[in-house]
Amino acid sequence: MKRRFCLLAQGLPAGVTTSLLYQDERIVAFEDINPSAHRHYLVTPKEHIPSVYQLHKGEEHHALVTHMVKTGKTLMQRDAPAAIEYRFGFNRPPFNSVNHLHLHCLALPYRSWWRCLKYLSLGPFGYVDVNIVLQNLRIR
Repeated sequence: MKRRFCLLAQGLPAGVTTSLLYQDERIVAFEDINPSAHRHYLVTPKEHIPSVYQLHKGEEHHALVTHMVKTGKTLMQRDAPAAIEYRFGFNRPPFNSVNHLHLHCLALPYRSWWRCLKYLSLGPFGYVDVNIVLQNLRIR
């Protein structure tokens, strides 16, 4: 799975049906192959960053995550303007299924009630909202 995400992050075909929704010099965005919500996109940096734990305080990573979420919001508003709610965040180890940082962009409702369980915050584990990540990356 890691190799597939690295290939997609580079904008190269990975032998899967996923098509790129957006790409620029820093990030790529594509549909989740197993969506949990009405719309479920992933935005990932081209640079290999294993997880949110490898993000560092400061302008570089703060700007990267800000760009990722701005792109995700633009795609969600374009493709799911009538969604009841949008959610943006990251799964943290050991609950991330891929060892390449990726922002989950969800346009609710969830496809089933149990799909929402994967996106619950469990203290220092599980899902973390992008706003919390951005707060932690700011230099005070």
